[in-house]
Amino acid sequence: MRKLLIMLMAGFFVTTAAQAATCEEQAFGKNLHGAAKTSFVKKCERDAAQKACEEKAAEKNLHGAAKNSFVKKCVTDTHSESAAQSCEVKAAEKNLHGAAKTSFMKKCIETTSN
Repeated sequence: MRKLLIMLMAGFFVTTAAQAATCEEQAFGKNLHGAAKTSFVKKCERDAAQKACEEKAAEKNLHGAAKNSFVKKCVTDTHSESAAQSCEVKAAEKNLHGAAKTSFMKKCIETTSN
């Protein structure tokens, strides 16, 4: 039963990798843990943001330096927003409030953004 489930999940990840499978799901499918998982998820999210921002630039019919500038800012903004959301969840899990939450959020966003 477990092998069947693993095979089905592997098939699912192969067929939906081009579709909207999340980076966390992909890391799970690759059985990544610790630093390898963190590195994979970070790169995966950055690549997804890059692709989405390039699509937005194409919709706006941007080319050359304007496109490059737009994509760079868009990726940075997207990454910053996802880092803040991730840190917000972690702070809630730790039940932090006030100055402790502010300090935690600042450190978390700095380490997540690098």
